[in-house]
Amino acid sequence: MRAVTPMAPHAASFSVGFTSDFFTPDGRSAFGNIGTELLDEVGMPHRSIGESVPDLSASDIAPFNAIAVLARRVGAAALEGAPDLALVARYGVGYDSVDVAACTRNGVLLTITPEGVRRPMATTNLCYLLALSHRLLEQDRFTRAGGWAKKYELMGTGLSNRTLGVIGFGNIAREFIGLAKPLDMTIISHDPYANPEQAAAMGVELVSLEELLTRSDFVTVLCALTPDTRHLLNADRLALMKPTAYLISTARGPIVDQAALTTVLQERRIAGAGMDVWEKEPVDPDDPILKLDNVIVSPHGLALTDEWIWITGRVAMGAVLDVAAGNIPPNVVNREVLDSPLLQAKLDRFREAAR
Repeated sequence: MRAVTPMAPHAASFSVGFTSDFFTPDGRSAFGNIGTELLDEVGMPHRSIGESVPDLSASDIAPFNAIAVLARRVGAAALEGAPDLALVARYGVGYDSVDVAACTRNGVLLTITPEGVRRPMATTNLCYLLALSHRLLEQDRFTRAGGWAKKYELMGTGLSNRTLGVIGFGNIAREFIGLAKPLDMTIISHDPYANPEQAAAMGVELVSLEELLTRSDFVTVLCALTPDTRHLLNADRLALMKPTAYLISTARGPIVDQAALTTVLQERRIAGAGMDVWEKEPVDPDDPILKLDNVIVSPHGLALTDEWIWITGRVAMGAVLDVAAGNIPPNVVNREVLDSPLLQAKLDRFREAAR
């Protein structure tokens, strides 16, 4: 873990807000160590903001120089009403809940925490891969119901010599591929931005999306949600999958057309799915996909481990301390903001106060 920027006594004048979804109703951290001890060490004030509303308002964030964001949305109106805000520190790697263009217009850095997410997300996908291949939840249900003799009806899918298709070849995808390599699977990937030399070095074949869907026994979605990837897996593309194949969706829900996936699963045109993310979150308890017995589900939280929160918290708060000292932190999403006079004026002010 990198060292954070040392702070001067001016830290008390730099304030940090944490969205309320970090905390329980009685004010305790819902996740344990979220990095606030780094702020306490230098006397930097911080408190919860936003109550339970999904969208932050200008009045929520205007008092702060930096905000730490979990699942709350940060829109243009809120950012435009917070002239002293210099940093939105997002816990995680997805940032579709933050208006990136509005951050840039208003001289606000947006950072993410890939160091904390990489391994927990990779093991989340490995968990789904193993659970689906061994039909773990079906075995569990039959055992609890006294169906011991039915175990022979629940034959699993061996992984050796099967094909694993990974949509995306970023940090998490490569970490997952590294964990899956000892399983003796053929691994293929689709990512228009992938480095062919890097893929070759990992023994991964880069293919078109259509070829990946046609060949794979297990498909895992590990790309970012962008306008180009929204409903990337639509009805036509899901129809390319083998009837014996499984889909694992852990990146962002809207990458998969959930209605189309539900139909495919209902009609047993694929074997099953593992779903951690949803087109609309929280998922409706009456959603028909939750009634299916060939789906394993979780609430966009399977990667939430003590490892995730500890590393993520330190990386996010390291970014806060960097900005408070007038410096540019790592993992900036909107790099174009570095040329913003508005941002430079804020950093100059923080830097001067730190002298």
